[in-house]
Amino acid sequence: MSETITVVFDGEVFRPDSPPNLEPNTRYTITVESVEPVVKDNAWDVLEAMVGTVEAPSDWSSQHDHYLYGTPKHNTENNE
Repeated sequence: MSETITVVFDGEVFRPDSPPNLEPNTRYTITVESVEPVVKDNAWDVLEAMVGTVEAPSDWSSQHDHYLYGTPKHNTENNE
């Protein structure tokens, strides 16, 4: 049986990122390899990729205080 488990070493023990599918109280041999974090994009690229993926009212940006804090909506019509 072979299973790959990603873990974090906290200085004393290995802590798995998710519960492993291993039998408790069983001895295992582990091989340790360093895993470099994969960073492909900067924050702007991540935000750009998320544009349009959140469902929200069409006036979300102009009425954000109303949706976040419950304040009355602002009148956005031009009174010229």
